Amino acid sequence: MNVVPHISMKDALRAEAAIEPDAPVTTPVTKETQIIAIYGKGGIGKSFTLANLSYMMAQQGKKVLLIGCDPKSDTTSLLFGGRACPTIIETSSKKKLAGEEVKIGDVCFKRDGVFAMELGGPEVGRGCGGRGIIHGFELLEKLGFHEWGFDYVLLDFLGDVVCGGFGLPIARDMCQKVIVVGSNDLQSLYVANNVCSAVEYFRKLGGNVGVAGMVINKDDGTGEAAAFAKTVGIPVLAAIPADDDIRKKSANYEIIGLPGGQWSSLFEELALNVGLAPPVRPTPLTQDGLLGLFKGEVVGRGVVLDPATMEDMCGKSVIDKPSLEVVYDAA
Repeated sequence: MNVVPHISMKDALRAEAAIEPDAPVTTPVTKETQIIAIYGKGGIGKSFTLANLSYMMAQQGKKVLLIGCDPKSDTTSLLFGGRACPTIIETSSKKKLAGEEVKIGDVCFKRDGVFAMELGGPEVGRGCGGRGIIHGFELLEKLGFHEWGFDYVLLDFLGDVVCGGFGLPIARDMCQKVIVVGSNDLQSLYVANNVCSAVEYFRKLGGNVGVAGMVINKDDGTGEAAAFAKTVGIPVLAAIPADDDIRKKSANYEIIGLPGGQWSSLFEELALNVGLAPPVRPTPLTQDGLLGLFKGEVVGRGVVLDPATMEDMCGKSVIDKPSLEVVYDAA
């Protein structure tokens, strides 16, 4: 009968500590994924811009993953010709009820070198969209998100970064840089300014995310968006004109970021600028500063705030009754 020698805990720990660690990797880094979050007001053209940008990047030989992080789940519609992509949240719920695990082929689909997926969100009135985003990224991590070998991961986010879930990439340094999409109107620039404010807030707390620049969509040449970018200190990466041909093709789910096409040079330049633009720390504007970018008659800058009175609120004269509160003199 063989007797197994007894080894004390102390000896076992010493033996383990004596094992030399693996030598550090000294070879140069061959690939680093750029994770970029794109923000903008709903309907401003984020999904249109991202679908064409990701397609052009793929045609240039880059490996690109496009992730829709908007509860509307319409980021990938243009890329897939109008077809809806099964969302991660919905697929996860169905698989869980069936006692099955989610596989990458259930939620990620590809077209001409572009990989795409939708996080999704709860049905109307049945949950928090921001919390759905957090849950979606938790599922992505289980699928090996940090092990995937992409050149670019593009995240399409709702501009409402006041909600924790939609501000996730900025708050938790989940991306290296942010791009804002805006136009020459007050509402889209208001959202862009909010994004810059969020970036600046978390930079003060020790965050590392910066704004790489702005894409001006539906540019009519009036110049407010360019003036905004210059004032907050971020570059304009591209200006997509308000052209009827672009509008019609977008409405018909046609990709216009095709090599050799009419708009190829526009998206080639955008792809180059997105890759090279460094993240910078913006200087967000005050509300008055934002209004100052527009003509007074456009935004009603001459309006004076007239304080309301109790007579206005009650619709009749208000008798000033003495207070019954007892006020004690200081000792």
